[in-house]
Order: sequence, then structure tokens, then C-alpha cells
Amino acid sequence: MVSQLLFGDLVKVLSSKDEWLKIEILSDKYLCWVDRNQITLLTAKDFKSITQAKCSISEDVLAPVKKINSNELFPIPLGSRIYGYQTKNSTFSIGIEKFEIHGSVRSISKKVNRKNIVQDALLYLNSPYLWGGKTPMGIDCSGFVQMVYRLNGVELPRDAYQQAEIGQALSFIEEAEEGDLAFFDNEAGKIIHVGIILKNHRIIHSSGRVRIDGMDHQGIYRNDQKVYSHKLRIIKKII
Repeated sequence: MVSQLLFGDLVKVLSSKDEWLKIEILSDKYLCWVDRNQITLLTAKDFKSITQAKCSISEDVLAPVKKINSNELFPIPLGSRIYGYQTKNSTFSIGIEKFEIHGSVRSISKKVNRKNIVQDALLYLNSPYLWGGKTPMGIDCSGFVQMVYRLNGVELPRDAYQQAEIGQALSFIEEAEEGDLAFFDNEAGKIIHVGIILKNHRIIHSSGRVRIDGMDHQGIYRNDQKVYSHKLRIIKKII
């Protein structure tokens, strides 16, 4: 598994082989294969309707959604996209199918608040590490950063090395503010890890689980193990 699709993610089908579809995730241009039973194909009309509708975000760890026509229930995870959400009756539609969500939904703000980034990062605290994961049930380092920024209306690339290519580089750790991103490399100089900087020289990141550790100009210091676990390469200001 290289990544995950959440409810409401839009993709473009590029090719097919047996039960598999090669897709491009439209939000981050990520290429991968998916079982055709895990996505719903849309007509051009329905796709246009969705992309023109206002996009909201599910903000519960898991929120129950009901298909109104069939009363079928299923859960959607934190960060799922909801298009055309009606606050009056908590409903939205995809084509002819109408849904009702039982949970909290937020509108995407055009102004990004650093404190909100930190608060949303803490929603994932202690979530287990999962390579390619993007939900509180399992998440990797770059998926964690991508999802926290998505909750705040900012779309980032999928992988840590891609995320490191955007934003403004800072010369010193003392210049960093909470919500900035710190990137870490291996002995070959390849970016392999990313986390979100907090106040007081701390960082929240997914390593084994989403955790908070200390950080200085050398890297991430694991106080429980009395070692540096990751070597700092660069700090980037995205917002």
C-alpha cells in the first residue's frame, strides 16, 4: 500500500487490468492502483456538479453516514470530503444518491490559523504508524502532515520529499513557528521523514505512532531512549 483514498477523494482512471484500475488522485497527482470495487465511477455531469459544489470536511475520527434511499450505514474517517453539504438537515448528494451524515462537518476557511493546525495535529496523537496510511486508524509521517493541512484548506503533495520541495526555507530553527514543517534525511541525503513543529522546541510526527518529541538543530531527540532518532535536513514555512 502506497497511500489511501478517503471518502470524497476524486480520482481519474488512467487504465485497467482485470479487477484493478490505475488512477491519478486529483488533489496531489499521486499515481497508484485500486480495486475497482473501492471507487464509484461518475458521469461527466455528476463530476462537474461535485467539483462546482462547496467542499466541506468531516472532523470526527469516524462519522456514520447513511444512504437515505436504502438506510445503509457506513463510517467515514477524519478528513473525508463532503461536497454540497446542507447544514439544515446534514445531507449531501452524489449523483442521484443522497446521504445523511451524523457527525461534525467543517467549512474550509480561506485563512489558515497556525493554532488550528496544532489543534488538528493533536487529533491524531497516538494513532499507530501505518505505511501509506492517512487516517487515525493508521497513518504515516507524510500522510499525517498532508491530512492536518487538508483539514485547514491547504493541499500538500503526498510524500515527504515532495513536501520538502515547496514553501520557504528557514535558516535557523529559532525562526520556525508552530505549524511549520521540519524535514529529515538519511545517510544518503534523501528526505525520509517530516513532522509539524510545535512551540518550545517540540515536534509532533508519526514514528511508531503519532507522538511529540523534542527537537533541536541536530534533529529529533527521543527523551525516552536518550538518542536522536532523525537527523534534521531543512525547515520549511508553508503558510
